[in-house]
Amino acid sequence: MTLWRIDTAAQTLVLGSDGGMTCCHYWGAPLALDTDLDALVAAGAGGITGGMLDALPPLSLIPEARRSFPGQPGLVAYRDGAPLEPEWRFEGADWGEALILRHTAPGLRLDIIARAMDHGLIALSARLTSDAPLTLHHLALALPVPPHLSHLTEMAGRWTREFQPVTTALDHGARLRDARTGRSGHEHPPHLWLTARGTTNTVGEAFALHYGWSGGHRMLVETLPEGRRQIQLGHCAGSERAPGTDFATAEIWLARGDQGLNSVSVPFQRAIRDRLPPARQPRPVHYNGWEAIYFRHDADELAQIAERAAALGAERFVLDDGWFGQRDDDTSSLGDWVIDPHKHPQGFGPLIDKVQALGMRFGLWFEPEMVNENSALYRAHPDWVLGPADQIRGRNQLHLDLSRQDVRDYLFDRISAILSAWDIDHVKWDHNRLTPWPDAAQTRGVYALLDRLRAAHPAVEWESCASGGGRIDAGILGRCARVWLSDSNDALERLRIQHHAACLLPACATGSHVGPRECHTSGRVLPMTLRAWTAAQRHMGFEMDPRELTEAEAQTLTRVTAWWKANRGWMMAGDIWRLDRPAGALAEMQLAADGSRLVIFAAQIETQTALQPPPLRLTALDPAARYRLRMIERPRGHPASVTAITRGEVVLEGASLMAQGLALPPAFPQTIAVIEGERL
Repeated sequence: MTLWRIDTAAQTLVLGSDGGMTCCHYWGAPLALDTDLDALVAAGAGGITGGMLDALPPLSLIPEARRSFPGQPGLVAYRDGAPLEPEWRFEGADWGEALILRHTAPGLRLDIIARAMDHGLIALSARLTSDAPLTLHHLALALPVPPHLSHLTEMAGRWTREFQPVTTALDHGARLRDARTGRSGHEHPPHLWLTARGTTNTVGEAFALHYGWSGGHRMLVETLPEGRRQIQLGHCAGSERAPGTDFATAEIWLARGDQGLNSVSVPFQRAIRDRLPPARQPRPVHYNGWEAIYFRHDADELAQIAERAAALGAERFVLDDGWFGQRDDDTSSLGDWVIDPHKHPQGFGPLIDKVQALGMRFGLWFEPEMVNENSALYRAHPDWVLGPADQIRGRNQLHLDLSRQDVRDYLFDRISAILSAWDIDHVKWDHNRLTPWPDAAQTRGVYALLDRLRAAHPAVEWESCASGGGRIDAGILGRCARVWLSDSNDALERLRIQHHAACLLPACATGSHVGPRECHTSGRVLPMTLRAWTAAQRHMGFEMDPRELTEAEAQTLTRVTAWWKANRGWMMAGDIWRLDRPAGALAEMQLAADGSRLVIFAAQIETQTALQPPPLRLTALDPAARYRLRMIERPRGHPASVTAITRGEVVLEGASLMAQGLALPPAFPQTIAVIEGERL
């Protein structure tokens, strides 16, 4: 199967051919009944219209059990307890901003919607409507997988170790992933690649898919005995808990490239950047006090921390958990969104005045979807909890049922009152436990509440956090300008996490903070140079007690922060190009949108095997242009570790930098090289 194009102007959609399996070919002009479809597809166009409808199967991307398809069907539903196995008839297509392929069966309609996106992406979705209520177990779009795409790479992970790639060689049988945690998840974010053998960051064919839904998804990759393959994506099975007459998948975003993983990752970065809601420009340096004070809120201490953070270069001060109710630990007060009068007797006024006098804006933490049993809200409304009373607790809290309008109204009123009373320009929206079961209505309720708050407070920016990176997807990123990528501030872990997350996330949406000297989630002690430059690769911030810094650490952090501020304009609007390195090393290049500027971050994580590291081959440059490069951060290493770039500026052609590469000096582990470049 080859992914070609969707062109609404020419009324052309061609997704591919695999010898008769689920696929979609559509050509807007009438075709003769004797048209050779295989030849037409091979020539780069394909389709069915007009009189061909009676002679050919429906144009559906949903495999049908009733047609003796031996694999997993794309629709599993029940009406009055009996399996629903409709006989679909293709009724035609509607062209507009999207292509809608209409299918009908008695009492049912199925629409397949395809739209062209910028940056070469295609978005696919499905909508199922019924004249009478039915129970939906599973609805998914399916695409054929050609034999030469022999490997599947999924993202896996856990708390503090998100976005870890796992690659599987596709063979006979099925691989099923049913993400049932109620969010897109640390364990299985809804982004994956199909690749040809030998594909790396910079070479080889890749096909990327992303399911833009925050409530859990179901992925099936299946190889049938005769060799045909399909991949399905939809909501996790059983997440539509109530009978209904109208169901829809989220959009599947598709990209294909033949120049490595970058050729599908950069289009996704650009599409996500286009999707982000408006945000304050330039992007401000964050300070978040969570790992400095946790639940301990003391006015004098907060003022001292704010002064120190501002002196280091912070531009936004975010007050995290602990400001409300009687919140002295994680067992109390979630749901009671009223300022604690003991910790903040004059409300947020004195702290906001202090923060603004230091030239910073003020942000605040909420966890709207949750409730503690030790709270006024729970005592008044135990019926508002999602799930049974005897469910297993997580982080001493329960889920509120956001499918209920009265619950959403309560949360809107409480949160809106805080945002209206105080000068708050940023909200960190957290989500620290799993749902008791997957529930699509819960996710729709989260979207509805967030959309309503955004409309009522358009000047407020929103950040998505779910125990770190537990809810990162195109659905939430249409509502939040930033995501908190991980609760780990360990720079070595962060390097890996944010490097792999660049398959989807642009730098401007990816929060990355300089953590404490001794990391609270790993116990590691890492040099400030590595910690600061790791944060400077994304949307930069600090999250430590700044009073712990030595003078040397403060100087390094101030220097790197000043560099980030001077370069954030083009970096936050540019692309992240990951570079190929040996095991134990990571490197990436950030390139301005117009290609005029670049910066290279090359980290040595472990002791290198070879004495001299291989040259660093760049990518995406103009082969005919000349580039001036200079090293602004030299990695620690033996004094004799010298190459041309360590002696001063070098000027090389783009073709040479991409083919031969740049010689880096041998470096000690846990160090980083930073190289600036400009096109001459």
